[in-house]
Amino acid sequence: MKTSIRHPKDFWIGIIFLFFGLAAVFIGRDYPMGSAGRMGPAYFPTILGGMLALVGVGAAARAFVRHGEAVGRFHIKELVLVLAAEILFGVLMRGAGLVPAIIVLVLVSAFASPKFRWREVLALAAGLAAFSVLVFAKLLGLPMAAFGPWLGF
Repeated sequence: MKTSIRHPKDFWIGIIFLFFGLAAVFIGRDYPMGSAGRMGPAYFPTILGGMLALVGVGAAARAFVRHGEAVGRFHIKELVLVLAAEILFGVLMRGAGLVPAIIVLVLVSAFASPKFRWREVLALAAGLAAFSVLVFAKLLGLPMAAFGPWLGF
């Protein structure tokens, strides 16, 4: 069966953007909107969701004009590793602190890549942890402990 979709990747990413954009607009419809000068709780998700939906429509429409490659295989292992890294970050942040949470986040999510190299990933994790402590805890003064109560600090 011949289809008029010439670029399946653009089409499906457009559908995903459209779905999440309309979901944000739908969820935000029960809150007061406000105005640009005095924003209500629905203002940001509605505007951002609307713009995301427009980008989705544009990407899906472009799929009918532009040629491109087909959608490849679905990478379940990589998807699960990145999702697990995010969940671990959220769990470790409060109990273990910012530094261990970021190190685990970087290590687990980098393991999803076929180009994983221990030396490079450890250097990236250490650098990102130091940068995050400097920016968020020291410069911005956010109440984030570098090391949490689970580690005895």
